[in-house]
Amino acid sequence: MKIKELRELSAEELKHREAELVDQLFKLRFQKSLGQLESPMKIKTIKRDIARIKTLLNRTTAPTE
Repeated sequence: MKIKELRELSAEELKHREAELVDQLFKLRFQKSLGQLESPMKIKTIKRDIARIKTLLNRTTAPTE
């Protein structure tokens, strides 16, 4: 997911999207441990998406000085 798309979402939508991605990451890690993971790059992209969302949430909730 691109940063432009994420900036258009509200804080609630970002939190919901983050929860979905964390759940998806858990499922992918489980697949990896069983040796059934089809695309290892998915884990990397999901981690990056989670980091992008957390960054945006921190910027919106951080007080400006």
